[in-house]
Amino acid sequence: MSESKCASGQCLCGNVEIQAETMNTNVGACHCGICRKWSAGPFFAVDCGTKLKIKGEKFVSIYNSSEWAERGFCNQCGTHLFYRLKETQQYIVSAEVFEDKELNFDHQIFIDDKPDYYDFANATHNMTGEEVFAAFTSCNE
Repeated sequence: MSESKCASGQCLCGNVEIQAETMNTNVGACHCGICRKWSAGPFFAVDCGTKLKIKGEKFVSIYNSSEWAERGFCNQCGTHLFYRLKETQQYIVSAEVFEDKELNFDHQIFIDDKPDYYDFANATHNMTGEEVFAAFTSCNE
């Protein structure tokens, strides 16, 4: 079952503070090539919807990483903060930004891109890249 709550956190150096009005407590791991290259492994993240307050925005740099998403990071310490879907402005925020660690790792996306050298023991819902894009498309039609 998916729950959501308010959450706050910050980057490594503290210059960027994030407050999410609604953070989904289910953590997902993204194994796409962009996330793995960006974070040197899977990107563990939570859905924070569109209502995210960022204090210290001058320290946030945005990288246009694909046709459908952009990534935000602290330009002082390099902390990976979020990726944001361009069409909906939905924030998918690094789970490690938040201080609250009462989270549930329950899904993995782009599982077909995951390299063979690691696996997780958790029982999760797994989606291929094709399934992920189909889910996003069906939500937008």
